[in-house]
Amino acid sequence: MGSFFEYLSFSWDHVLELALGHALVVAISLAIDIVIGVSLGVVVYRRESAANVALGITSTFLTIPSFALFGLFIPIFGLGYTPAVVALVMYGLLPILRNTVAGLRSVDPAIAESAKGMGMSARERLLRIELPLAWPVIITGIRVSTMLLMGIAAIAAVVNGPGLGEDIFAGLARVGSATALNLVVGGILGIIVLALIFDTFFNVLGRLTTSRGIRD
Repeated sequence: MGSFFEYLSFSWDHVLELALGHALVVAISLAIDIVIGVSLGVVVYRRESAANVALGITSTFLTIPSFALFGLFIPIFGLGYTPAVVALVMYGLLPILRNTVAGLRSVDPAIAESAKGMGMSARERLLRIELPLAWPVIITGIRVSTMLLMGIAAIAAVVNGPGLGEDIFAGLARVGSATALNLVVGGILGIIVLALIFDTFFNVLGRLTTSRGIRD
């Protein structure tokens, strides 16, 4: 471990730069996933067939090996941020969409009917009643998606995507050398730390944005 800490002390700026790039590409992809996943969930949750189609398609994305998908995207999007973000968006959609549908369907119909009886429009019921009640389930899906993207983002290094995967692949390419293990361990630990930071953020956000009555 002494050699690793020595490596980290000399390469701290480099590792931090990669970590920031990793966090940024995950944050961008996750933001797109939240917009698409929640919006699509709102559209299809009342329609069983449409929901099944949407969930089926997004489930299929997760069956595609990440190396193969990144490779297929090279002729289409080239190298760098674009193929990384497109692939991550595809992989992160399912947990958010599934939990949005499940959360909205879990809202007691009697509550929605009461709101309707009070004169609320369908949009008002959605924004003021249904989405707030479904929010704890939705944000759980966001947290799951975040953890998923943190790991897959490392593989984006094969298309020159940003992030800690660069050091992991560099270390694997130098197996047997003095720096190989340090590069791999540094990349893995960096991803773990970022995952904990993101998960803590969404955990706190969920508690702050969920009414006390629902939370308790």
